[in-house]
Amino acid sequence: MIAATVFLAGVVFAAIGLIGTVYLAISIATIFMLKRRSVPAASPAPPVSVLVPLRGAEAGLDERLAALLAQDYGGEAQLVCAVADPDDRAAAVAEALKARCPERRVALVVDGRTYGPNRKISNLINALQAAEHDTLVMLDSDILVDRGYLARVVEALQQPNVGAVTHLYHGLSGEGPWAAVSALSINSHFVPSVILALRFRAADPCFGSTIALSRAFLDELGGLSPFAAVLQDDYAIGMAVRSAGREVAILSETVGHVCTESSAAAAFDTQLRAAQTVRAVTPAGYAGSIVTQPFVPALVGAILLHNAAGVAVLMVVAALRAAQTYAVQRVLALPPQRYFLLPLRDLVAFAAFVAAFFTRDIVWRGEHYRLAAGGGLRRAEARTPAATPVLDEGSPR
Repeated sequence: MIAATVFLAGVVFAAIGLIGTVYLAISIATIFMLKRRSVPAASPAPPVSVLVPLRGAEAGLDERLAALLAQDYGGEAQLVCAVADPDDRAAAVAEALKARCPERRVALVVDGRTYGPNRKISNLINALQAAEHDTLVMLDSDILVDRGYLARVVEALQQPNVGAVTHLYHGLSGEGPWAAVSALSINSHFVPSVILALRFRAADPCFGSTIALSRAFLDELGGLSPFAAVLQDDYAIGMAVRSAGREVAILSETVGHVCTESSAAAAFDTQLRAAQTVRAVTPAGYAGSIVTQPFVPALVGAILLHNAAGVAVLMVVAALRAAQTYAVQRVLALPPQRYFLLPLRDLVAFAAFVAAFFTRDIVWRGEHYRLAAGGGLRRAEARTPAATPVLDEGSPR
């Protein structure tokens, strides 16, 4: 009886892995079919304010902020950095950048006011008080851009019926093996999933790597405050744009998402937060997304079946996973990926996939949250008192 149950379980897991091979094959073909969006040049280039919420002096933060100032852009560009705590080390990084580039418009907002549990959105709301221009580009502090980034984004924003612009991104590894695992997760799973979903119109994404829109249109949407209480703030902004009858332009040129996870726990927390985000966005289809992670089911199937058929399925899945990662590397012109980490990446991600069914707790930049139905956030710890807002001398208003 036990042997029969084990065999049946092995068949089920191997079948999931086998179905996953179909997904992987389609994904690989779709990646190689990816076409870069052609965006006509716009003239003149409007002045733009770039808003970056900061928390903590992450490795490479100075380089990433400096890259936003070193843009080949034909119009005036202002950089607005925002922190909640005056003692935050990120504030010192922004101040140093401003001192080093006095000819550039750099503002630092220090404001502890919160408008909901989503600290990033609160930072962005506070940053708006120093934004000088109507064209707004918001991006996370872990995003590294190239010199043509700003021109590309603003040109896309000026196209007919475009209400917002977002940017696909690839993973860049910081120091250590767990940062490499997180970067590989983006390149070997996130990017292929997005490309496939876009190809078959199965998703309407919007990413924190870039959200560009006009201040006037943002005001029409009710500002950023409605998004301060949800985990999937970027997705929610995109949905609001589309609900208003406008398009979200998704640029297929990628920017870099720098991963800095320094431990297995941090890497798992990142994967769990990503899994919870997907589950909040598509709760009905979340369980079915197991076919996008076929390696672990195939591995379990091979162990339980303990026969050539199970091993064959596992080998095919492993080969296709490597081919899928190579396709992303080739099409996006990425550096050689660390293929030997793929099994570890898949194990961590699958553990997070399963855990998302059983826990609502997530960790985001050191803060502990409880996830409510629909992706609502609730702080798991008492909120600290709000600080008095401070604008540096170079900031308007």
